[in-house]
Amino acid sequence: MGVLNFHRERCTLCGQCVEQCPFGALELKDGRVELNASCKMCRLCVKNCPAEAITYVEEEEKESVDKDKWRGILVFAEQEASGIHPVALELIGKARELAGKINYPLYVILIGSEKATEQAEELLYYGIDRVHVYAHKELAHFRGDVYTAVMEDCIRKVRPSVVLVGATSLGRSLAPACATRFRTGLTADCTMLDIKENTDLVQIRPAFGGNIMAQIVTTHTRPQFATVRYKVMDVAKRQERFGEIIYETVTQEMLKSGMEVIGTETVNQEKGIEEEEILVVGGRGLKKQEDLKLLEELAKALGGQVATTRPLVEKGWNDVTRQIGLSGRTVKPKLIITCGVSGAVQFAAGMDNSQCIVAINTDPEAGIFKVANYGIVGDLYEIVPKLTQAVRERKQ
Repeated sequence: MGVLNFHRERCTLCGQCVEQCPFGALELKDGRVELNASCKMCRLCVKNCPAEAITYVEEEEKESVDKDKWRGILVFAEQEASGIHPVALELIGKARELAGKINYPLYVILIGSEKATEQAEELLYYGIDRVHVYAHKELAHFRGDVYTAVMEDCIRKVRPSVVLVGATSLGRSLAPACATRFRTGLTADCTMLDIKENTDLVQIRPAFGGNIMAQIVTTHTRPQFATVRYKVMDVAKRQERFGEIIYETVTQEMLKSGMEVIGTETVNQEKGIEEEEILVVGGRGLKKQEDLKLLEELAKALGGQVATTRPLVEKGWNDVTRQIGLSGRTVKPKLIITCGVSGAVQFAAGMDNSQCIVAINTDPEAGIFKVANYGIVGDLYEIVPKLTQAVRERKQ
């Protein structure tokens, strides 16, 4: 790929380049030619400029990093009040698989209070070669600048080729800051990962509204950062303990922060739809907000929760934390029942790893039937109450 250079001293403002551009990428504004984002580098403007005022210059190939000096895969194990966030075990499982392909070691970094030491002992049962623990009372609560400084210290010591972070609220703040420190690439919200023999990480994620699956590779820099959505990878299997724990020193320089924690308050958080084993989902087929009660009755009978698609959230019928899809949450329940859901690719990408998908829709050609294990063609207003009654009778 190259760049277009505009030599204004030669330009006569004849407008031929604007007329010749098939993409509408050139415009005459304020007595000069301007280039917009529609340019495809076809170079017709270069060929058709009578004054030779536009030239094309190939960019020099960037110098690649010495990949042999960056080895291993590092996983950031996020902590919650109850312990290690479940997404960390999913990342460890995938990292173990990737590391095995290229014979790389697997590392984990734990940042937190003194409790991090206990959690590190547990992690050694999941096939980790080394756990790096940064334990300090001032690390009990997340502060972006402090955690970034700690991560930077660990990465410079370990020099991993790949760094994996959960795509949680914390991870989405931490990973970009770390990638910026190392002037390297980051792919957010990955749903699949693979690795090449030359150690380039293949980072796969939905793009263009879920219409394509983009494969992104960081070829010239290290480490390679990726955040991964919760509930899209398989959890690491517990095995015999091996590996070691390295207790790192937390310096005052790392703890310097532009933020001050004045106080904390524990909020009673309801179980999220990501953790649910049974979900009943409402879509455009619902006529009014009150009709969600039909689904709530079925969910209650099954012992699950109600979720919705994006259109219903945009109407204000449900909270965004109960939305499934690319712009919402990714779920992986044992059972999901969709009611009046068409099955757009953006929605399907957020739930197609569910163990059992039951779809209810009046349209036999609805896209949801392509991913469903069981399909019921019919009116949800007739079928859902009958299902609810059948479940209640079965329980009795």
